[in-house]
Amino acid sequence: MVDRQQSGPIVWCGIVAATCVLLYLMQKVLWLSLPFLLAIILYYVLLSPFQRLLRMGFTRNTSAMLVGAGFASFTLLTVLVLVVWIPAPATDWQDMPARYLDAGVRFVRNMLGALERQFPFLRPARLGDSIDLNLAQYSREFVQRHLTDVLVTTAAWVPSLLLAPFLAFFFLRDGRRFKRFLARAVPNAFFEKTLFLLHEVDQTARRYFHGMLTLTIIDTVVLALGLWAIGLSSPLLLGFIAAVLAWVPYVGSIAGCVVVVLVASADTPDSNFVAYSAIVVFVIARLLDDFIFMPMTLGRSLRMHPLVTVVMLFVGGALAGVTGLMLVLPLLGVVMVVGETIGVLITDARLQARHRYARSLRVKQASNDLK
Repeated sequence: MVDRQQSGPIVWCGIVAATCVLLYLMQKVLWLSLPFLLAIILYYVLLSPFQRLLRMGFTRNTSAMLVGAGFASFTLLTVLVLVVWIPAPATDWQDMPARYLDAGVRFVRNMLGALERQFPFLRPARLGDSIDLNLAQYSREFVQRHLTDVLVTTAAWVPSLLLAPFLAFFFLRDGRRFKRFLARAVPNAFFEKTLFLLHEVDQTARRYFHGMLTLTIIDTVVLALGLWAIGLSSPLLLGFIAAVLAWVPYVGSIAGCVVVVLVASADTPDSNFVAYSAIVVFVIARLLDDFIFMPMTLGRSLRMHPLVTVVMLFVGGALAGVTGLMLVLPLLGVVMVVGETIGVLITDARLQARHRYARSLRVKQASNDLK
């Protein structure tokens, strides 16, 4: 086993630099990076049933096809259940963005009005009228100018996202072949360490994504219970959307809270009580995440110091925006394992001596018939 404590400052500088370069490159090919990330998540979700089928005697090709067909059937059944279970919206689909934006404007207006009534010294500034006018104008311009662009961009991403199940299928079927291909390119002296490296990379990625999926389920349940308790419609769906958005640190949690507040404002236009209650539910869920759920899931999976995690989140956001926030932690975990193992390989005098001796034997064997 590689002792992680042996990694010095030079190795960690290389790990951080390699992570930053990879984040920058992945931002440039986002159309491939995002489906690749979703494919890895799907791969680790389907890996357990795939391995169970292998133990039952099925071939890798048959097991991958059966697991893929089962996942497609489950997805189709889930969509059908949601279509039947979720009630039809009261307004037409094309009018829903304007409805929720108007609800958000109304929420801000009511909140500012309550502040002015509570604190009279704010009334001369007329903050409510100014912000109300600006928000109303922005909401109208957004619906008229930007809604079409958002819909076109979303439609353009659909073919790219369909790559995820396609990639996951080949990860399951040909993953072992790819590992053997990499292992054959390694000198014999480093073969054992290379096998350990491949195993550790796989285990690090598996621990992270399993932890993230577990955290998503826990967040969905907690948020759904909280939203159901305050009387919000479709609490399970809203909790799941907010939990998935939380995959993007900080920004995703805020976006999920905004979505739920808009829905609460649209459902109860005469009062902000439900929207305020939704914010309280999100604050409680965030505190539970930071102090209980996340240390039990992602914290144990990545085995990183909290200071490194926080600093790299800021670095990822600065380099690649929202994409960097979402990808920096799993990418850092993999690069950390690779970098620390390579550092041990380079500094291990015994392995270097074995490699030099093996190379000299090959030279002698190749030149025997030349003497």
